[in-house]
Amino acid sequence: MEIEFDPAKDADNIAKHGVSLARAADFEILSFLEDHRAAYGETRYRAWGMIDGVAHCLAFTFRAGRIRAISLRRAHKKEMDRYAPPENEA
Repeated sequence: MEIEFDPAKDADNIAKHGVSLARAADFEILSFLEDHRAAYGETRYRAWGMIDGVAHCLAFTFRAGRIRAISLRRAHKKEMDRYAPPENEA
């Protein structure tokens, strides 16, 4: 999938979560939902899935036909249990 992101936001994400937003290109989505937690001014989504066999959570939106990564971090087990189906049910 084609990914875009703000380079300054990427630097912040690396400092905070230890992972580059560029890795969103390697993200295997298992589940996602629309994010209604705040008024962002655009439709945002949260997704749960895997990168290199490790669970991650991705916040993203769509802009100009591309996925714009906003945040990427390792997912908590509780999130994966709640939002992502077990691999044998996916």
